Amino acid sequence: MDKLPKCQANYVPLTPITFLKRAATAFADRPSLIYEGTQFTWHETYLRCCRLASALRSLNLLKNDVVSVLAPNIPAMYEMHFAVPMAGAVLNTINTRLDAKTVSTILRHCEAKVLFVDYEYVPLARAALKLLMGGSPESPIPLVIVIDDIDRPTGVRLGELEYEQLIHTNNPEFVPGHVEDEWDPIALNYTSGTTSEPKGVVYSHRGAYLSTLSLILGWEMGSEPVYLWSLPMFHCNGWTFTWGTAARGGTSICLRNTTAYDMYRNIALHKVTHMCCAPIVFNILLEAKPHERCPISSPVQVLTGGAPPPASLLQKIEPLGFKVTHAYGLTEATGPALVCEWQTKWNKLPVNDQVKLKARQGISILTLADVDVKDIDTMRSVSHDGITMGEIVLRGSSIMKGYLKDQEATSKAFKNGWFLTGDVGVIHPDGYLEIKDRSKDVIISGGENISSVEVESMLYRYPRVLEAAVVAMPHPRWGESPCAFIAVKTNAEGKKDDVKEADIISHCRKNLPRFMVPKKVVFLPELPKTSTGKIQKFQLRAQAKTFVVSENVPQKKSSILHMELPQPHEQILALSRL
Repeated sequence: MDKLPKCQANYVPLTPITFLKRAATAFADRPSLIYEGTQFTWHETYLRCCRLASALRSLNLLKNDVVSVLAPNIPAMYEMHFAVPMAGAVLNTINTRLDAKTVSTILRHCEAKVLFVDYEYVPLARAALKLLMGGSPESPIPLVIVIDDIDRPTGVRLGELEYEQLIHTNNPEFVPGHVEDEWDPIALNYTSGTTSEPKGVVYSHRGAYLSTLSLILGWEMGSEPVYLWSLPMFHCNGWTFTWGTAARGGTSICLRNTTAYDMYRNIALHKVTHMCCAPIVFNILLEAKPHERCPISSPVQVLTGGAPPPASLLQKIEPLGFKVTHAYGLTEATGPALVCEWQTKWNKLPVNDQVKLKARQGISILTLADVDVKDIDTMRSVSHDGITMGEIVLRGSSIMKGYLKDQEATSKAFKNGWFLTGDVGVIHPDGYLEIKDRSKDVIISGGENISSVEVESMLYRYPRVLEAAVVAMPHPRWGESPCAFIAVKTNAEGKKDDVKEADIISHCRKNLPRFMVPKKVVFLPELPKTSTGKIQKFQLRAQAKTFVVSENVPQKKSSILHMELPQPHEQILALSRL
């Protein structure tokens, strides 16, 4: 039995590229993408992806070369999830909310050969490229291709090539090469670590394929779903639903701006069945003005990630027609790794009890081999009592291959055959997991992950800061926001330097993306410490929980992709460590 040979008929590498070809055959005339006045069928999307893959090959891209893209949720962004790997390259979707310095760092680190830029982000790309060209002379400069507005061309240019021209002048009969090894990289996603440098998380074709299957099965998407892109595709490749909508012959409703008006309008117009988002989107939907709302005729299934949605929020959002499922994941797990799979017997429970259960992170997705909560020192599993805490650990094919060019960080992320998430949780008697804390002090703001260490590092660069610590504080719109506790230096006369909150915030705004800037600065004579000199953040967290930022954000800034404050994209989960 064990000597039966492998052959091309029974040993085919797993890749989500196959989902597109199947959709183009089985659902040829069904709408694949709808973006305002533009609509494509699956047959047309397949041909466009073939043309784009052909174009990339004509640009002399080699296997595993990186193709970066800076764009919102538009058809071109979706098409690249198939076309780039069809050309043998690796897709790197960049968070559009990053600043030019971080974008240039990513381009330099991944050595991108091509950069696609949506016309709206040309100024950001231009600034990032300027920094890239001013850096190391060895840094390769990518070929830039602008994606103009498909409905209303703007004529914006950054280079000689434009996306639609590139597609229309290339071969629709292009035949993608076979994926030789399912462990080859398909995508590269950057996530904030505990240093100022982002880490590049490498996904495999196999991992992307299995994660996609898990989510479309576990979420029971069914055939021909209508999926609203309220989650940015650049967050973990849209939690794999870029590939998943093709697998189910679904229709993707693309949104450039995630405003209440655009979401309600598209839900009603196209009879949306599914959408993903961070809890921040719930607030946008709830706060919509009467003229921005449309009645929802059939339930919309919503998969949400990040900090558990408050019970009060769920009680408000579900009567509007949204049925919420909570998930947990991180960039390194190819998006969602746990999902709070609902059980029929829970329907008999009081509403308050149901809401508490929905806030749990749940059980592993179908194709994840195992999940556990362990004492990280002994690697022993904690008791299933809902009380004993440990670190959440995962293993399975959907876990990342590793961090690009960072063997040290990759080695630290794995232990005894497990991936260490860095998140602290418990396991309830029924086997469902619940996160209790984040051991790496990641602040989740509107679905975006903020490393407190990154912000603290910037605070320490302010010449008059002696001590700094950053923790999460409640925010009425974003769930959490950074709160900085600072002790300042004494001057020559032995008095504390006169530093104001505005000084600190101004310093941070000049050096950090806006969503990472502290929303409140508290000055203390000195920060609380242990006997060994370690800052006691638990004391600061307790104090920060008593603060609430009160901000009135103008309605015109309620777009997720254009606000100065945090929004979900990555963001894409926005999951608890994305």
